[in-house]
Amino acid sequence: MDINSEILTTLGVTAVALALFVFEWLPPDIIALMVMVALMVLGLVTPGEGIAGFSNSAVITVMAMFILSEGIDRSGALQRASYWLSKWGGKTTRRQIFALGLIVGPISGLINNTAVVSVFLPIIEDFCQQHRISPSKLMIPLSFLTVLGGMLTVVGTSTSILASGLSEQLGYGTFSLFQFSALGLLTFIAGLLFLTFAGPFLLPNREVPGNSLSQEYGLKDYVSEVVVTPRSSLVGQTLKSSQLQRRFDLDVLEIIRNDNHFPQPLGDKPLCAGDILLVRGGRQDLLKIRDGEGIEILPDVQFGQKSWQADLSSDQEGVAEAMVVANSNVVGSTLKDLRFRQRYNVTVLAIRRGQELVRDRLGKLTLKFGDLLLVQGPKQSLLGLQTSRDLLVLEQTELEGLRFDRANIAVGIGLAVVAVAAFTSIDILVSSLAGVVLMILTGCLKPGELYESVRWDVIFLLACLIPLGTAMETSGATAWLAQQLIGIGGSLSGYGLLTMLYVLTSLLTNILSNSASVILLLPVGVKVATELGINPFAVMFIVTFAASNAFMTPIGYQTNTMVYTAGGYRFLDFFRIGAPLSLLLALMTPPLVIWLYGI
Repeated sequence: MDINSEILTTLGVTAVALALFVFEWLPPDIIALMVMVALMVLGLVTPGEGIAGFSNSAVITVMAMFILSEGIDRSGALQRASYWLSKWGGKTTRRQIFALGLIVGPISGLINNTAVVSVFLPIIEDFCQQHRISPSKLMIPLSFLTVLGGMLTVVGTSTSILASGLSEQLGYGTFSLFQFSALGLLTFIAGLLFLTFAGPFLLPNREVPGNSLSQEYGLKDYVSEVVVTPRSSLVGQTLKSSQLQRRFDLDVLEIIRNDNHFPQPLGDKPLCAGDILLVRGGRQDLLKIRDGEGIEILPDVQFGQKSWQADLSSDQEGVAEAMVVANSNVVGSTLKDLRFRQRYNVTVLAIRRGQELVRDRLGKLTLKFGDLLLVQGPKQSLLGLQTSRDLLVLEQTELEGLRFDRANIAVGIGLAVVAVAAFTSIDILVSSLAGVVLMILTGCLKPGELYESVRWDVIFLLACLIPLGTAMETSGATAWLAQQLIGIGGSLSGYGLLTMLYVLTSLLTNILSNSASVILLLPVGVKVATELGINPFAVMFIVTFAASNAFMTPIGYQTNTMVYTAGGYRFLDFFRIGAPLSLLLALMTPPLVIWLYGI
């Protein structure tokens, strides 16, 4: 097949999109939106085809599953799993990983795995503290096992729902709910056994540097006590009027006056001679304030001799770690832009991003998904953070907002949605939307929470990439790529060809999004299958599973990004355990597909 200008243009747009995805210059959903607009401007798709993704049944189903997952989450049903982990976890890492898999795997087959990880992160943190083990032994297994468990049913991941929608567009109908459950179960068991027996050796044992968060974040040189002298220009001024926290890179955490501790908010409190201020800031800024404002720096706060709670916590004050979640409103903004202290009434002491630890110039750092913020403030404000949709507090506590009296109803609705789709002729799109309505009518979700629960970044990513698949098909780019693959692997056996497709998809999904990999490669794979007389479902299942199982990098899957910082991992830690797991699945999935579905 000859290549023409339309094919070249489509492939050019695709190549630019791939480069943007790889280098992460922009968020994936914004890149997808740019792709959609470019395709319409270049005339590769009509305006109707360009926006068709927003009415696509797969996209609407993904949206409904987000809402159903949120209803179950807000009911507190998943929090009960902490009891199961404590009961079954035991004292060895092998048993803990195995118990974790038995709990989160089946749940992830029915509930969005990002929601599952969000709930279990605080549970794992609490479990590790109680058993004095490193979180790095369990955080990667948590992510990997939810990804594997998500392939137990079609609704477990947005990737498989999208693949089902593409199958329908290609003329093969949607996948039934349990169409590849046998394959999903076998790969889940293989992954669980691998992580159980190989995990303790391949996972790092990142010991916490001390018994307190101050030592873990290295705050010894960044938290100090200063005293306001009688000659200080600050006497009689408030923190707000003095603009102390605006002019210098520091935060006043507490004012101590005659052994009385005054917590946040402190902006309108007049300062007096003799006041002791507990501040976060670097030495250079403190020296500038000493010279310019007339304060004295007291000897270093002795973190080694006192606990962090004694330094910054009391009956009213507390500290916590809070993660920036995907689809958060704070992503892309700085603490200064957000007026973070005023908005949440807590102070950020440090920010951990992967291996990087930031302790100064915090107000100028642009926040990203997965950032871990060490915050200090009134306990009521920390409780407010736990109900925020923008931040995930890594502390296992009872949340006031959970509706435990609706737990059985929410779980029942979720199971009913699955049962109706599995055992009747009603489509999963219809049953899931009916489940959304029931979540509202039964009080499991409030009407306003319905919109908050949708991961709009995922919805835009899916809807805006679907026109790319349309352009690939109508321009002939899909057929051209299929011919190139046939030329490379046409002489291979069925097993060899499926393995080649699995490896290609797996490599692509570890540097792109899983959705982009499915949209690009599933139609190409089906075209190859029809040309070579191979079962198209075998190819579709191979591409779907390979696109979902992204284990080799912390950016390959959103759950990997969530545990990256929380587990204290380095980038290569994912490759060390993810590469052999990916190799195992690449070797076993093709023969399992041939055995279960034929070729």
